[in-house]
Amino acid sequence: MTAEQLFSILNLVAMAGWLPMILLPRKRWTSTVVPVVVPCVLALVYIGLVATSMPGSEGGFSSLAGVSALFANPWALLAGWVHYLAFDLFIGGWEVRDAQRRGVPHLLVIPCLFLTFMLGPAGLLLYLAIRAFRGRTAAAATALE
Repeated sequence: MTAEQLFSILNLVAMAGWLPMILLPRKRWTSTVVPVVVPCVLALVYIGLVATSMPGSEGGFSSLAGVSALFANPWALLAGWVHYLAFDLFIGGWEVRDAQRRGVPHLLVIPCLFLTFMLGPAGLLLYLAIRAFRGRTAAAATALE
């Protein structure tokens, strides 16, 4: 199997985690099992990729040039990508669970999930902003009653 083939497979695995969180947020397994089990599966693949690709690779993590050299190896680059897939999916699951606990409408969470999938920290930041705004408006509404 090539790194490119495994890349395609792992993207599908990640998508299998994201779609239920977007489309079936009220199913208990969607917000509890999926965003933990799928990142764990990805983490196992990640560990395997790191163990087999990093020791023989040039470069390292002490400089940008070193990181660039390290990720010139397609298997090490794939390991880096899987790292993103696993962590972003885990954060997306947290967003869904936290929004449900706080009463944030799922329609407001969907753009956050998309951004978390595509741009990681930007999606998390958007979710935190929505959560903060919703908390202030809920507190203001309660104070007016």
